[in-house]
Amino acid sequence: MPFWIVTDACCDLPEEYIHSHTNLKVVPMLYQANGESHLLDLESRDAGKDTKAFYDKMRAGAVTKTSAINESAWIESVEPILKGGEDALLLVFSSGLSTTAAQAAMAAAALKEKYPDRKIRSVDSLSASLGEGLFVHRVLQKRDAGMGFDECADWAEKNVQNTIHWFTVDDLVYLKRGGRISAASYFAATMLKIKPVLNVDPNGHLVGREKVVGRRRSVKALLDRAREFALDPENQTMFIGHGDCLEDAEWLRDKLRSELGVRDVMISLIGPVIGAHSGPGTLALFFRDKNGEGRLEEE
Repeated sequence: MPFWIVTDACCDLPEEYIHSHTNLKVVPMLYQANGESHLLDLESRDAGKDTKAFYDKMRAGAVTKTSAINESAWIESVEPILKGGEDALLLVFSSGLSTTAAQAAMAAAALKEKYPDRKIRSVDSLSASLGEGLFVHRVLQKRDAGMGFDECADWAEKNVQNTIHWFTVDDLVYLKRGGRISAASYFAATMLKIKPVLNVDPNGHLVGREKVVGRRRSVKALLDRAREFALDPENQTMFIGHGDCLEDAEWLRDKLRSELGVRDVMISLIGPVIGAHSGPGTLALFFRDKNGEGRLEEE
């Protein structure tokens, strides 16, 4: 029996993907809309429906918040695995965006002390949304191909920089609310129909990289970044995440296939953990590059 891979609901992997893999657990996360708490459980068959309802609430003006997974919640989720005589590798939401990774590390240390005969390690993915999901996917491939626990954990730690994130948002109001841009910048960009193109840097932070005019140009910029940075696009899996804008996601998928020869593309909704801060209309592309250069340095 292979060891368990445990991740969190920020990974945005679709329910059918999760249930198609053995010994994969996704820890739920809490979010709020207009002060009402909800549980994002990606293993639930209602996860997609709940996420679409969440975006409808955002479009109607709902105030949204998210919460990290604390140490006790990690312990509650992982301890049954160790108690049952199996091992657990935790692949966790970027420490550059959340305290979830720090809480997971503390939980792993506490559980290791309680179950010294079991193996447990926590790896900060330095990724978010389907970037985290793609990282989990790649580690699953290594495990299911026969890589052992320690070798798999070592591989994960050495390869966190190779999962590349590029994304754009449709409405800057959500970045303004989160403090990513000033009110003055928001007003000017909105008047000029400027759309930002952002990525995740080597420390797992969101960084603005470009400002383009118009939605189509911002979506095309994601294709251009894949053209620039992707390693052997014909022979890798790419993930596309969308904030309830499936048509744009399908356009990008088709361009990846026709222009870059990408054969394997998975599309999934961006869940409330990231969607609360990026908003409806967010479009994101995740892929693998040669050596992490696609993350760039923080400016």
